[in-house]
Amino acid sequence: MHTTHPAEFAPTHTSEVPESGISELQHLGIIRVAGTDAVHFLQGQLTQDIALLGQSQARLAAFCNAKGRMQASFVVFKRSDEEVLLVCHRDILAQTLKRLSMFVLRAKVRLTDATGDFVLAGLTGNAITSIAGSPLNTWSRADFDAKTVIGLHPTCGTTRALWCAPSGTALPAAPSLDIGTWQWLAVRSGIAMITLPVFEAFVPQMLNYESVGGVSFKKGCYPGQEIVARSQFRGTLKRRAYLAHGAEPMAAGQEIFHAGDREQPCGLVAQAAAHPSGGFDAVVSLQTAAAGDAADGKLTLGSAAGPALSLLPLPYPLLEDI
Repeated sequence: MHTTHPAEFAPTHTSEVPESGISELQHLGIIRVAGTDAVHFLQGQLTQDIALLGQSQARLAAFCNAKGRMQASFVVFKRSDEEVLLVCHRDILAQTLKRLSMFVLRAKVRLTDATGDFVLAGLTGNAITSIAGSPLNTWSRADFDAKTVIGLHPTCGTTRALWCAPSGTALPAAPSLDIGTWQWLAVRSGIAMITLPVFEAFVPQMLNYESVGGVSFKKGCYPGQEIVARSQFRGTLKRRAYLAHGAEPMAAGQEIFHAGDREQPCGLVAQAAAHPSGGFDAVVSLQTAAAGDAADGKLTLGSAAGPALSLLPLPYPLLEDI
């Protein structure tokens, strides 16, 4: 397996991040998949190998259409062999629940919106250690009675975790973290989650999911599996995810243009947040050719005459081959 680090196109914008904090994540929801066939059912629907998912782990996963385009993405973990929780953005939850339910057929499984049954929060820094007893590795999981803490990708020198507990459970004692700061850290992790504005806009590799553990190439079939595999093994992928910074607001679904082609967009904003020190950062999916020729002023937001964007280094290496 070989990896490559994207070139550093622009200096990394830094900001002082609180050493410890907690933020309630009301923009996220939960789909519960329960029943004796829960694991088998999800094994045939998601890009992740749910059968091999251990009780001390969580994973990133995508749900694709037949053309390999992502309809949803999740943080997935098992509460038992017959209960799996899928954490996703609320704006796609209802339609995702409906689409997944269409594949149940005779499987002994029930899918429900369990958002109201749980409370979700984001933890940073020392707040994780104080709750879990020690730092958590990325995608590791620790349970405390009915409460779960999941290690997420760190970013900007800050460790992050997802906390999930039954509804009515008091949030852990920790300094309050502004939700805007949490969302910025999520962007700077370089991992975008699917929301309604980018529904069916990307195959998983266009958001680097294969490089951050969101795709298993060793499991069986799932919707879009042939196209996802072909993109990886035949070198047909021409778009990747990058980090971008700009002075003007950015939002998921906005187009990005390159000076070499003023008529056709070369990319799309996948997820964006305000930078605590000014400006905005985003995960953007770009044509690799445009990203490779991204000198100052060549990338613009919204139109060829839009505000300029600069690229930042990703916090993880890209997977070249399997």
